Amino acid sequence: MPRLSLVFALLTPLVLVGCSMAPSQETTEPKVVAAPQSPATEAQKAPTDADKDREPAPQAPAQTEITLQLTPAQLEWVGGQIYLNECAGQFRCLVHWNEGEDFPSLGVGHFIWYPEGVEGPFVESFPALVSYLRDQQVAIPGWLDELEPMAAPWPDRAAFVKAEASGRVQSLRNFLSQTKGEQARFIFQRAQASLGAIIEAAPSAERERIRRHLGALTATPGGTYAVIDYVNFKGEGLAVTERYQDEGWGLLQVLLAMESEPDQSALAAFREAARRVLTRRAENAEDSIERERWLRGWLVRLQTYREPPQVPLL
Repeated sequence: MPRLSLVFALLTPLVLVGCSMAPSQETTEPKVVAAPQSPATEAQKAPTDADKDREPAPQAPAQTEITLQLTPAQLEWVGGQIYLNECAGQFRCLVHWNEGEDFPSLGVGHFIWYPEGVEGPFVESFPALVSYLRDQQVAIPGWLDELEPMAAPWPDRAAFVKAEASGRVQSLRNFLSQTKGEQARFIFQRAQASLGAIIEAAPSAERERIRRHLGALTATPGGTYAVIDYVNFKGEGLAVTERYQDEGWGLLQVLLAMESEPDQSALAAFREAARRVLTRRAENAEDSIERERWLRGWLVRLQTYREPPQVPLL
C-alpha cells in the first residue's frame, strides 16, 4: 500500500518518545499528527467503482454493543501515532530491548516477546501478531516462521545486544517495517475484541457507566485512538498478573476511575483518569525505575489523546 508507506514516512520526523531510552521517558511537548477526516455526508453517498476497489475500513464484530469505527485514513493516522508513541518513528526501534525489562519489544506497537522459560507478568502479544499475519497470508521470514517454540531467540538483553547486528535482527526489522499497516489492523482488532470482556469484568453496578464512557469515547476519532492505544500500551486490565498491590492499570481501571466534570469532554476525563491510574501504578511498583524514569514518559503519551487537527495531511 504505497499511500500507507507515505503516511508513515511523513510521520517519522515528528518524534515523540525515543526507544533508546526506557519506555516513554521524553518530557517534551507531544505532537499529534493531523488526520484527514471524511465529510459526514460521505457515508451516505452511493459507492462508485473507485470506492469498490478501495480497501475497506475495518469492520467491528457484532458480539459487543460498543464498536470501533475508523475510516482507512483514520486507521493510518492511529497506526502512525502509535508508531511515534512506541518507536519515535525510528526503524531501529522496531526490534528493541529496554533496560530493566526481561523481554524485547517489537513492531509499531512494541509487542512483548518473552524468551523461552521466561514468564513475566505482562501479557505477551508478539506471537499473536505472527499468527494474525499468517492468517492474512503475509510472507514471514523463514527462520521466524519455523521457530519452535515461538519464543524470543535471545535469553536476555546482553545476548540481544551482542546479536543486534545479525541477519536475524535485521530481517525482523525489515519485516516489521514492511507490515506497519497489518500491525495497525491487529492493534485495532485486539482493542475491539476486548470491549465486551471489559464491560463484563466491571462490577455489575458500574457496567452501564463503563458502557456510557466507552460509547462517548468511541464516538470520535480522538477517543477511538485513545481506547486503541491504551489497550496496546497498558492492556485491557483483565489479567490478574498485571497488578501491583492488587491494583491494575489497564483500560478497565481507567474507565472505572473516570469522573466527568461539567463541560468536560469524555476524552479529557479519560486523560485525567489515566494519569491517576498510571501514577498509582508507579507508586505501587517495587522497581523505582517506574517512578524515576518511566512515569514521565507515560504521562507525555497521554497528552496525545486529543482529537486530530482538522487540517489536510499534505
